[in-house]
Amino acid sequence: MPSRGELTNIYFDKSRVNNHKYPFSLPFFSNHDKIGIHPLVTYFVGENGTGKSTLLEAIAVASGFNPEGGSANFNFNTRASHSALHKHIITSRGTHQHTDGFFLRSESFFNMASEIERLDEDEPGTTHINVKQIKIIDSYGGKSLHEQSHGESFWSLFLHRFSGNGFYILDEPEAALSPSRQMAMLIRMNELIQQRSQFIIATHSPILLAYPNALIYEFSEQGIQVRTYEQTQLFQSYHDFFRNPKYVVDRLLHTR
Repeated sequence: MPSRGELTNIYFDKSRVNNHKYPFSLPFFSNHDKIGIHPLVTYFVGENGTGKSTLLEAIAVASGFNPEGGSANFNFNTRASHSALHKHIITSRGTHQHTDGFFLRSESFFNMASEIERLDEDEPGTTHINVKQIKIIDSYGGKSLHEQSHGESFWSLFLHRFSGNGFYILDEPEAALSPSRQMAMLIRMNELIQQRSQFIIATHSPILLAYPNALIYEFSEQGIQVRTYEQTQLFQSYHDFFRNPKYVVDRLLHTR
């Protein structure tokens, strides 16, 4: 497990950086010196381009995870597209030692599934009679992630691979999950949290964002602000839409 303890704070090292160059020009970096991390659940929300996934990725890499996702043991590199931000953040950690961890990137999940198959194929077979060779995919439910729907493979990850007492960094995990599965994920999250797990999640899902007593950071062009669930633009946008969907659609399509 890469983390030395539960994450408590992230400090931004602004020395030797070009503030006019991405990612150091992003408002969350230029306008803040540090952010605190909740011992259980921290959310990053906000519009695309405000730096949620960039910061999440930097936290993951600084914690020892592969930039394209996976557990601490993954070291594949399909395309080196991650930023240098991880070199300019300092992590502060507590004393509790996590024994599990995972970085989920929705956009590179296919690559991670392919890496699991490659590693399992490269493993030499056992010569011991009646001894079953343990494969990596066994920790993910035993069925190839490529042989499942996108949503089912995501769910296999949450259900089988996450074992508790873990540090889990998730980038838009709702991308492949139906609303009912997102609700089920809240239940699974709670089970893992009861086993002393810590989550940091970037999301556009008002369902996943609803976990109680979480710390919510809303990213914007002004930087980062702490919000309650109901204060987030994400919640307000969905609330306004479902309160009167016909009115909203008519206004958007100029049919009124």
